Amino acid sequence: MRNSESPSRRTESGGVQRATTYSAYLRVPELLALQTPRDSGPEHDEMLFIVIHQTYELWFKTLLHEFARAGERLQAGASHDALATLGRIRTILKTLVSQVDILETMTPLQFGTFRDRLDAASGFQSAQFRELEVVLGRRDPAVLASFAENSHEHATLQTALARPSIWQHAMAYLASRKHAIPPDVVSADPRRAYQPDSRVQDAVLQAYRADAEAALVLERLVDIDEGLQEWRYRHVKMVERTIGHKSGTGGSSGAEYLASTLFRPVFPDLWLVRDRF
Repeated sequence: MRNSESPSRRTESGGVQRATTYSAYLRVPELLALQTPRDSGPEHDEMLFIVIHQTYELWFKTLLHEFARAGERLQAGASHDALATLGRIRTILKTLVSQVDILETMTPLQFGTFRDRLDAASGFQSAQFRELEVVLGRRDPAVLASFAENSHEHATLQTALARPSIWQHAMAYLASRKHAIPPDVVSADPRRAYQPDSRVQDAVLQAYRADAEAALVLERLVDIDEGLQEWRYRHVKMVERTIGHKSGTGGSSGAEYLASTLFRPVFPDLWLVRDRF
């Protein structure tokens, strides 16, 4: 067999079936065809910009997949499985942060050589990141604003807004372990925004004190919250470093808006309870 040919094997019926190769399994040719700068003879740094942002979208897809698993495991009361999945999410968030280091090797002048090719394209239009915000508890109709009402993205986000957030799954997990999570919190309409609740904080404090397994799960959620805030901070500084305080692509307010999202925890009860330990 020539090296260029795929290995083959006999099927039970006696036919020949080509074995799956690395390239075929990962669909490498199709993947590598997706990096298409807008003009022929692209600026050197446009390729890096495209690859990094496509990689972000792949990680967002993975995070959504893992959060769905984590929610299912929390609902089932499977602490060890939930811990493993939440730990993986935390590690992926660290990878998102480290990718900012690569983007920051591109100077403002280098970005300026192709920035006008982005036209109205903006990171605000990342439906997957908006869905991640929803999974983490955001219940703001503004997440739909960048997507046409009849689009797949709009429908996906509307569906996500009607599903319990990861925090609501965590509340159900604590309740299943006999911690005093109020029933109205566990059964709350998932379409409504969650507000910090002193009753929940009381139950969380008790879980930390008396339930080591649950305490580990809660600390993983703190890790994820902190990891998201770290990624937001690095994103803000990268944008400031690249375009200063100019408007972002697509007419966004750029670094000004991103800075306004800093230091907003997604699990506020886990932070408000810290001064009671």
